Amino acid sequence: MGIQIAPSILSADFANLERDILAVSDADWLHVDVMDGHFVPNLTLGLPVVERIAQVSPLPIDAHLMIEDPDRWAPRYAEIGAASVTFHLEAARDPRTIAKDLRSLGARASCAIKPGTPVEDVLPLLDTLDMVLVMTVEPGFGGQAFMADMMPKLTALRAAADAAGRDLWLQADGGVARDTIATVVAAGGDVLVAGSAVYGAEDRGAEIGALRALAQAVHHR
Repeated sequence: MGIQIAPSILSADFANLERDILAVSDADWLHVDVMDGHFVPNLTLGLPVVERIAQVSPLPIDAHLMIEDPDRWAPRYAEIGAASVTFHLEAARDPRTIAKDLRSLGARASCAIKPGTPVEDVLPLLDTLDMVLVMTVEPGFGGQAFMADMMPKLTALRAAADAAGRDLWLQADGGVARDTIATVVAAGGDVLVAGSAVYGAEDRGAEIGALRALAQAVHHR
Protein backbone atom coordinates (compact mmCIF):
# COMPACT_ATOMS: atom_id res chain seq x y z
CA MET A 1 0.00 0.00 0.00
CA GLY A 2 1.24 3.45 -0.84
CA ILE A 3 0.99 6.76 0.93
CA GLN A 4 -2.48 8.00 1.83
CA ILE A 5 -3.35 11.60 2.71
CA ALA A 6 -6.29 12.34 5.00
CA PRO A 7 -7.11 16.05 5.39
CA SER A 8 -8.76 16.85 8.72
CA ILE A 9 -11.91 18.95 8.53
CA LEU A 10 -11.15 20.19 12.04
CA SER A 11 -9.31 22.97 10.19
CA ALA A 12 -12.10 23.56 7.65
CA ASP A 13 -14.71 26.31 7.72
CA PHE A 14 -17.68 24.69 9.46
CA ALA A 15 -20.06 27.23 7.90
CA ASN A 16 -18.89 26.13 4.43
CA LEU A 17 -18.20 22.49 5.13
CA GLU A 18 -19.38 20.98 1.86
CA ARG A 19 -17.30 23.50 -0.12
CA ASP A 20 -14.22 22.68 2.00
CA ILE A 21 -14.81 18.93 1.69
CA LEU A 22 -14.95 19.16 -2.10
CA ALA A 23 -11.77 21.27 -2.09
CA VAL A 24 -9.73 18.27 -0.86
CA SER A 25 -11.12 15.68 -3.27
CA ASP A 26 -7.55 14.90 -4.47
CA ALA A 27 -6.84 13.24 -1.10
CA ASP A 28 -7.49 9.60 -0.13
CA TRP A 29 -9.63 10.00 2.98
CA LEU A 30 -11.62 12.70 4.74
CA HIS A 31 -10.54 12.71 8.40
CA VAL A 32 -13.45 13.65 10.66
CA ASP A 33 -12.66 14.42 14.30
CA VAL A 34 -15.49 13.63 16.70
CA MET A 35 -14.98 15.17 20.16
CA ASP A 36 -17.44 14.95 23.02
CA GLY A 37 -16.12 17.56 25.47
CA HIS A 38 -15.42 14.75 27.98
CA PHE A 39 -12.65 12.48 26.67
CA VAL A 40 -11.04 15.63 25.26
CA PRO A 41 -11.78 19.20 26.37
CA ASN A 42 -13.26 20.27 23.04
CA LEU A 43 -16.62 19.66 21.36
CA THR A 44 -16.97 19.27 17.60
CA LEU A 45 -19.70 17.25 15.91
CA GLY A 46 -21.55 13.98 16.27
CA LEU A 47 -23.55 11.30 14.47
CA PRO A 48 -26.06 13.41 12.48
CA VAL A 49 -23.38 15.71 11.06
CA VAL A 50 -21.00 12.86 10.24
CA GLU A 51 -23.82 11.00 8.52
CA ARG A 52 -24.51 14.02 6.31
CA ILE A 53 -20.78 14.50 5.62
CA ALA A 54 -20.57 10.86 4.48
CA GLN A 55 -23.42 11.53 2.05
CA VAL A 56 -21.76 14.52 0.35
CA SER A 57 -18.07 13.58 0.58
CA PRO A 58 -16.36 12.29 -2.57
CA LEU A 59 -13.82 10.63 -0.25
CA PRO A 60 -14.35 7.77 2.21
CA ILE A 61 -14.80 8.91 5.80
CA ASP A 62 -12.04 8.27 8.34
CA ALA A 63 -13.82 8.93 11.64
CA HIS A 64 -11.56 9.61 14.63
CA LEU A 65 -13.62 9.22 17.80
CA MET A 66 -12.14 11.23 20.68
CA ILE A 67 -15.07 10.27 22.87
CA GLU A 68 -16.01 8.30 25.95
CA ASP A 69 -17.77 4.94 25.63
CA PRO A 70 -16.60 3.93 22.15
CA ASP A 71 -17.86 0.43 22.97
CA ARG A 72 -21.36 1.85 22.50
CA TRP A 73 -20.76 4.56 19.93
CA ALA A 74 -18.06 3.33 17.52
CA PRO A 75 -20.34 0.85 15.69
CA ARG A 76 -22.90 3.62 15.13
CA TYR A 77 -20.37 5.55 13.04
CA ALA A 78 -19.81 2.48 10.87
CA GLU A 79 -23.58 2.14 10.46
CA ILE A 80 -23.95 5.71 9.16
CA GLY A 81 -21.28 5.31 6.52
CA ALA A 82 -17.77 5.81 7.95
CA ALA A 83 -15.42 3.53 6.02
CA SER A 84 -12.81 3.56 8.80
CA VAL A 85 -13.55 4.14 12.48
CA THR A 86 -10.82 4.92 15.02
CA PHE A 87 -11.55 4.58 18.73
CA HIS A 88 -9.17 5.51 21.53
CA LEU A 89 -7.58 2.68 23.48
CA GLU A 90 -7.71 4.84 26.62
CA ALA A 91 -11.52 5.06 26.44
CA ALA A 92 -12.31 1.48 25.41
CA ARG A 93 -13.54 -1.18 27.81
CA ASP A 94 -13.24 -4.08 25.33
CA PRO A 95 -11.19 -3.02 22.30
CA ARG A 96 -11.27 -6.46 20.70
CA THR A 97 -15.06 -6.49 20.64
CA ILE A 98 -15.19 -2.94 19.25
CA ALA A 99 -12.84 -3.95 16.43
CA LYS A 100 -14.88 -7.07 15.71
CA ASP A 101 -18.12 -5.06 15.66
CA LEU A 102 -16.65 -2.48 13.27
CA ARG A 103 -15.39 -5.13 10.88
CA SER A 104 -18.74 -6.96 10.95
CA LEU A 105 -20.36 -3.71 9.79
CA GLY A 106 -17.93 -3.43 6.87
CA ALA A 107 -15.71 -0.70 8.31
CA ARG A 108 -11.97 -0.77 8.91
CA ALA A 109 -11.17 -1.07 12.62
CA SER A 110 -8.59 1.35 13.97
CA CYS A 111 -7.29 2.13 17.45
CA ALA A 112 -5.62 5.38 18.53
CA ILE A 113 -3.14 6.00 21.32
CA LYS A 114 -2.44 9.34 22.94
CA PRO A 115 1.14 10.61 23.41
CA GLY A 116 1.24 9.41 27.02
CA THR A 117 0.09 5.86 26.22
CA PRO A 118 2.91 3.31 25.78
CA VAL A 119 2.94 1.57 22.41
CA GLU A 120 3.16 -1.75 24.28
CA ASP A 121 -0.48 -1.29 25.33
CA VAL A 122 -1.73 -1.64 21.75
CA LEU A 123 0.69 -4.29 20.45
CA PRO A 124 -1.41 -7.28 21.71
CA LEU A 125 -4.38 -6.03 19.65
CA LEU A 126 -2.70 -5.89 16.25
CA ASP A 127 -4.33 -9.11 15.06
CA THR A 128 -7.77 -7.47 15.39
CA LEU A 129 -6.95 -4.08 13.86
CA ASP A 130 -6.65 -2.67 10.35
CA MET A 131 -4.90 0.54 11.46
CA VAL A 132 -3.27 2.12 14.51
CA LEU A 133 -3.28 5.89 14.93
CA VAL A 134 -0.31 7.35 16.78
CA MET A 135 -1.22 10.82 18.03
CA THR A 136 1.64 13.22 17.37
CA VAL A 137 -0.05 15.95 19.44
CA GLU A 138 -2.33 15.83 22.47
CA PRO A 139 -5.82 15.13 21.09
CA GLY A 140 -8.47 17.79 21.34
CA PHE A 141 -7.29 20.80 19.36
CA GLY A 142 -5.89 21.54 15.92
CA GLY A 143 -2.79 23.53 15.12
CA GLN A 144 -0.47 22.05 17.76
CA ALA A 145 3.27 21.46 17.31
CA PHE A 146 4.40 18.07 16.02
CA MET A 147 5.86 15.71 18.66
CA ALA A 148 8.85 14.01 17.02
CA ASP A 149 9.40 11.86 20.12
CA MET A 150 6.37 9.77 19.08
CA MET A 151 8.24 8.34 16.08
CA PRO A 152 9.62 5.30 17.97
CA LYS A 153 6.01 4.17 18.45
CA LEU A 154 5.50 4.07 14.69
CA THR A 155 8.77 2.18 14.24
CA ALA A 156 7.81 -0.38 16.89
CA LEU A 157 4.36 -0.87 15.36
CA ARG A 158 5.75 -1.30 11.86
CA ALA A 159 8.30 -3.85 13.09
CA ALA A 160 5.62 -5.79 14.99
CA ALA A 161 3.24 -5.78 12.02
CA ASP A 162 5.98 -6.91 9.62
CA ALA A 163 7.03 -9.68 12.01
CA ALA A 164 3.43 -10.91 12.18
CA GLY A 165 2.93 -10.60 8.42
CA ARG A 166 0.13 -8.09 8.95
CA ASP A 167 -0.75 -5.38 6.43
CA LEU A 168 -1.32 -2.85 9.17
CA TRP A 169 -1.84 0.80 8.22
CA LEU A 170 -0.13 3.29 10.51
CA GLN A 171 -1.64 6.74 10.84
CA ALA A 172 -0.10 9.88 12.33
CA ASP A 173 -2.26 12.81 13.36
CA GLY A 174 -1.05 16.17 14.61
CA GLY A 175 1.36 18.72 13.22
CA VAL A 176 1.90 16.78 9.98
CA ALA A 177 3.10 19.27 7.35
CA ARG A 178 5.79 19.69 4.69
CA ASP A 179 8.57 19.91 7.28
CA THR A 180 7.48 16.83 9.28
CA ILE A 181 5.87 14.41 6.83
CA ALA A 182 9.13 12.74 5.73
CA THR A 183 10.00 12.05 9.37
CA VAL A 184 6.65 10.29 9.88
CA VAL A 185 6.98 8.16 6.77
CA ALA A 186 10.59 7.22 7.53
CA ALA A 187 9.41 5.96 10.93
CA GLY A 188 6.74 3.75 9.36
CA GLY A 189 3.66 5.93 8.93
CA ASP A 190 1.67 5.65 5.71
CA VAL A 191 -1.72 7.29 6.43
CA LEU A 192 -1.09 10.95 7.10
CA VAL A 193 -3.59 13.32 8.65
CA ALA A 194 -3.03 16.96 7.79
CA GLY A 195 -5.39 19.68 8.97
CA SER A 196 -3.82 23.11 9.23
CA ALA A 197 -1.25 22.28 6.53
CA VAL A 198 -3.95 21.60 3.93
CA TYR A 199 -6.70 24.01 4.96
CA GLY A 200 -4.25 26.80 5.65
CA ALA A 201 -2.96 26.61 2.08
CA GLU A 202 -4.30 28.83 -0.67
CA ASP A 203 -4.54 25.87 -3.05
CA ARG A 204 -5.65 22.81 -1.06
CA GLY A 205 -5.21 20.41 -3.99
CA ALA A 206 -1.67 21.59 -4.66
CA GLU A 207 -0.78 21.21 -0.98
CA ILE A 208 -2.11 17.65 -0.92
CA GLY A 209 0.05 16.93 -3.98
CA ALA A 210 3.12 18.46 -2.36
CA LEU A 211 2.63 16.46 0.84
CA ARG A 212 2.11 13.26 -1.13
CA ALA A 213 5.29 13.83 -3.16
CA LEU A 214 7.38 14.51 -0.06
CA ALA A 215 6.03 11.37 1.61
CA GLN A 216 6.49 9.13 -1.44
CA ALA A 217 10.12 10.23 -1.73
CA VAL A 218 10.95 8.38 1.50
CA HIS A 219 8.32 5.61 1.38
CA HIS A 220 9.89 2.13 1.21
CA ARG A 221 6.98 -0.31 1.58
